[in-house]
Amino acid sequence: MMVVAAAAAFSPVLIGDAYAFKLFGITIFGKEEDEGEQVPDPVRYQVDLKADTADPDLKEALENSSRLVSDQKLPVSGDLGIVVKARDDRERLIATLYEKARYGGLVTITIDGKNIDDLPPNPTFDRSGPIPVTVDIAPGPVFKVREVQFGGDAANHNPADYDLAPGAEAGSLAIIKAGDRIVEQLKSEGRPFAKLTERKVVADHNSDTVDIVLAAEGGPVAPIGDVGVTGEKTVKPAFIQRYSRLNKGEAYSPETLKKAGERLRALGVFSSVTIHEGDALASDGTLPMTIEVSEGKRRYFGVGAQYSTTDGFGVQGYWGHRNLFGEAETLRIEGAVSRLGETTDVGSLDYSAGILFTKPGAFFPAATLKAGIVAKTENPDAYNATLVTASLGLSYELTDQDTVSASGEVSWERDDDAFGTNDYLTFTLPIQYDRDARDDKFNPTEGYRATLSAKPGYEIFNATPYAAFEGSISGYLPFGQEDGVVLAGKVAAGVLIGGDSIGDIPATQRFFAGGGGSVRGYSYQEISPYNDNGDPTGGRSYVTGSLEARIKITDTIGIVPFIDVGTVSDSTFPGFSDIRAGAGAGIRYATPFGPLRLDFAMPLNKYEDGTDYGIYAGIGQSF
Repeated sequence: MMVVAAAAAFSPVLIGDAYAFKLFGITIFGKEEDEGEQVPDPVRYQVDLKADTADPDLKEALENSSRLVSDQKLPVSGDLGIVVKARDDRERLIATLYEKARYGGLVTITIDGKNIDDLPPNPTFDRSGPIPVTVDIAPGPVFKVREVQFGGDAANHNPADYDLAPGAEAGSLAIIKAGDRIVEQLKSEGRPFAKLTERKVVADHNSDTVDIVLAAEGGPVAPIGDVGVTGEKTVKPAFIQRYSRLNKGEAYSPETLKKAGERLRALGVFSSVTIHEGDALASDGTLPMTIEVSEGKRRYFGVGAQYSTTDGFGVQGYWGHRNLFGEAETLRIEGAVSRLGETTDVGSLDYSAGILFTKPGAFFPAATLKAGIVAKTENPDAYNATLVTASLGLSYELTDQDTVSASGEVSWERDDDAFGTNDYLTFTLPIQYDRDARDDKFNPTEGYRATLSAKPGYEIFNATPYAAFEGSISGYLPFGQEDGVVLAGKVAAGVLIGGDSIGDIPATQRFFAGGGGSVRGYSYQEISPYNDNGDPTGGRSYVTGSLEARIKITDTIGIVPFIDVGTVSDSTFPGFSDIRAGAGAGIRYATPFGPLRLDFAMPLNKYEDGTDYGIYAGIGQSF
């Protein structure tokens, strides 16, 4: 499925007589004004960067840091503009050499055959063609750490813990990071005024070694003091302070402040959040703070679309209001139509409409209240369902990684399926525990996520108690330089108990598999037990699994071979006599809000007259 928020994703750009259409910042068609026309006295140049090294990583780092190389398609302003750019480039390249522990390196840049150090204050060059620029780099040897001294409140720290053990490469970034980590660790001890008092690096060019001195001062231990709020307009300042969870008297740490800022930004009502620490302690020995916010737009709307070869085309729209009553409450009204193009029967399309209300910080700062009512029709091959569901629930953040939630749901449903036409009225109590230890929710490269849920319910018309139990775990393991390959896997399982027959339970609460969210290559909910007439009934248990190799080709493009497997059984214990598998490959394109995904999959053991293949598009990884 592919979802695109039109208001945020599409940007037409009109400049003079030129017209360009951009998608995610990429020009799709048309052209923009020649940037050279925006530069006074434009001068073109061509650059030749020569690095005398057999180290491909070093050469790549040098090329990436060179503005002369990255900007050579753009003109500079005047002849002096090339000289200014070249001198800036030399500083950049020397800094890159230092980062790679090459303290004896030499960077020589010539413009039109003349060394930039020998040029007059106002040089002139032959502009009959692009002006030639040559960058010669002699990297020199790699310097190693010889001796490290930590002083002051860092005297008891072990240099080896900071990648500065004797014999290690003495890259400048490692040295800078070591000093920053020392200060951060002192601050994590509740010392807000910790600082580095000395950082000295002496390179010995005779032995290609470096001596390092780092000293720090921790300062006094101080808890969090009074927390003020500035910049608010419609959001109540007391709510901002309470929801930040910066409470007077609690221990100070940079991590606490970072999480408070992230927490407030996640509300969606602020365009910016900055937490300022006081310059001095208050009379009671605490550290006063100020939360500075800037509020964003209160109302928002958007449209979206999705497409897959198995499920057709769909559109959605939504309107929302942030900060309804002054404490970041959100009201959202949404609607959708899907399966367009798959059927010409308007009555067989899928429709949905709903009103959702969210109140963060309800009862407790870590709790969120959610309420909603949703009406929809679902018409997959397995059944036709019309239902209305009202829900009220509360989620609570136990830790930064752990969340528990519970709710009550009342649903009326009318199904037309293998069991005929039946009405159901159900009351359920979904409970879920979620542990999310991934490094990135949209494009994880390491960590894992695990969920456990129980959904006890009661069908009122037929006096049928039942319960569903589900669990899933996904994990991510990076390999290679800069996590060039990420092995991702997911396993999910569920069991449904209760009712004399599976038909006693609404179709939307039975188990099916297949489609972009489970086993790709099969149509949505195609994997199911079937009755003697060949009609899908849904099952009482399921197991699905997926394995992907996410391979980075460039910084923005990747390929993903994958295989999915799954089985759905009519017994409460998963049966493995009918395992369905799909395999394929996908393309990923990195964007600031997650990768764009396009997958192609085929069933390895398709059903008779079943789906031949599936194409799926979406935003974010498949799991």
